[in-house]
Amino acid sequence: MRKESATTDFDGRIALLGFGSIGQAVLPLLFRHITVKPSQIEIIKPSSKGTESALELGVGFHSARIERGQIQGALGDRLKAGDLLLNLSVDVGSIDLMSFCRDRGLLYIDASTESWPGESTDRSRPLSERTNYAMREHALALRRPDRRDSTALITMGANPGMVSLLVKQALLDLSGTSAPETREGWAEMALQLGLRTIHVSERDSQQVDRPKRKDEFINTWSVQGFVGEGLQPAELGWGTHERHFPEDGARQEKGCKAAIYLKRPGMATRVRSWAPLSGPFHGFLVSHAESISIADHLTLGDREQPRYRPTVHYAYHPCEDAVLSVHELSGRQWKMQKHQTILRDDIVQGRDELGVLLMGRSRGRDWAYWHGSQLSIEQARGLCPFNSATSLQVAAPIVAGMSWIIQHPDLGVIEPDDLPLAPVLAMIRPYLGDVVGVHTDWTPLRDRESLFDEPLDRTDPWQFINFRVT
Repeated sequence: MRKESATTDFDGRIALLGFGSIGQAVLPLLFRHITVKPSQIEIIKPSSKGTESALELGVGFHSARIERGQIQGALGDRLKAGDLLLNLSVDVGSIDLMSFCRDRGLLYIDASTESWPGESTDRSRPLSERTNYAMREHALALRRPDRRDSTALITMGANPGMVSLLVKQALLDLSGTSAPETREGWAEMALQLGLRTIHVSERDSQQVDRPKRKDEFINTWSVQGFVGEGLQPAELGWGTHERHFPEDGARQEKGCKAAIYLKRPGMATRVRSWAPLSGPFHGFLVSHAESISIADHLTLGDREQPRYRPTVHYAYHPCEDAVLSVHELSGRQWKMQKHQTILRDDIVQGRDELGVLLMGRSRGRDWAYWHGSQLSIEQARGLCPFNSATSLQVAAPIVAGMSWIIQHPDLGVIEPDDLPLAPVLAMIRPYLGDVVGVHTDWTPLRDRESLFDEPLDRTDPWQFINFRVT
């Protein structure tokens, strides 16, 4: 247990709700950057399965399955005002957890906003309510401007989370200026650069030396988490430059109105994207909170008729075995496979190339710039135990977020987009492997219509219709 690089003192208790691949990845980093004793930390999950690494570090375990209406009974006696709840669970309603923490003065942080079991796939609910957009609106509605509530930092992982900081860093790289002091300042910078579209561009090439079995879903992070978000409607921040509204698209009627959704699951929606080492690739347009928050934070003008907003969405190519797993899952009409495998110690090679691809037009010239992390499995293992490249890219932002909210405990509900760029990214950066910024002349129109005619808009490569794989 390394202590020499700890940066933040904390004398409260920390509860880790859930302890899957990301929880196991977070724990050793937590001891490096937050000065706590093992006795101050407790794992809370339904069974002791997978807690071996926690026991190695001297961290205790409490068995509890949290269901709707049972948060107080499960957590009420274990946490007091000033303590911190790190929520890495699935199938536990994040909004109810946030309300519990706010009312008791607990610090709160999560990597994604989760619903109660079945809510995101319940066909009796309107599609608009089964989106990340709706969950974000419910979370932000917990803000009380007239009170200084305990800090709740939502969606602080790799993406959502770190990518909001990478977008800001990329904007600085492109502009060559200093960081703006306001939200509007960042949006004005994006407008002046001619930014039209942002992809959270991820290509995971990690692999093992055995083939995927039939009736098995393989992934490099939570299987439940990936499938859960993948079966939600595909969502994207919708830019003011867009001229072709999707035939299967729908607008949100309430809230910030920065995003739209498609009437199909993200796992069944593919888009064209690009990354430096991977080159062009097809990725899944999986619903993610950053697609909404980044678009919202970079909006100028009235929400009904904004003067400016970029299009923002995820373009995710998971590891090859996960792609095969998704194909099998869709062929089963989305009925989950019997066997679920998370790769870590059995990975033999590969990397997770995760960044933001900014695309736009200025002075009559189209441009694109990718900025992000190229982290290999060998680098990840050398940087921190109990990690793959994917998990470390998530764990480092979580611990950086924990450190920051401990130092800023009374800000109420905030998002990664609200965090200061320099100090938070500085804590994350050592765990990202090679961090690069690369200009490219790639566009989604390259080599198109070589075999068949396609519905394209050749007057503007950055139209969503050109990215979508049909």
